[in-house]
Amino acid sequence: QVQLVESGGGLVQAGGSLRLSCSASGRTFTSSAMAWFRQSPGREREFVAAASRGGESTYYADSVQDRFTISRDNAQMTVDLQMNMLKPEDTGVYYCAAALGLIGVAANEYAYWGQGTQVTVSS
Repeated sequence: QVQLVESGGGLVQAGGSLRLSCSASGRTFTSSAMAWFRQSPGREREFVAAASRGGESTYYADSVQDRFTISRDNAQMTVDLQMNMLKPEDTGVYYCAAALGLIGVAANEYAYWGQGTQVTVSS
């Protein structure tokens, strides 16, 4: 199993930056693809970014491509999301997720979830 705890959310003005961090515990972290999802009120949870088990492959939602960067440190058991050029539509609760096996973009492919961290981008 993998336990996940997110941190780094907050309030930022449009155009600003935030860095989210997800700290993991458990023996299967290095066997897990890791991802970030987000959810805003009235909307379904949506994929943001994912990294493969070794971090060599990454995927991004079109809406965050070239603005967000996902990275992982298997030795530290962390996965970060650097968010630049933030927009009001990036507002939401951001969740870290882990999937045993291959990288994916669907929420139902991820078995383990953190509690979420709020990101609010003001215009």
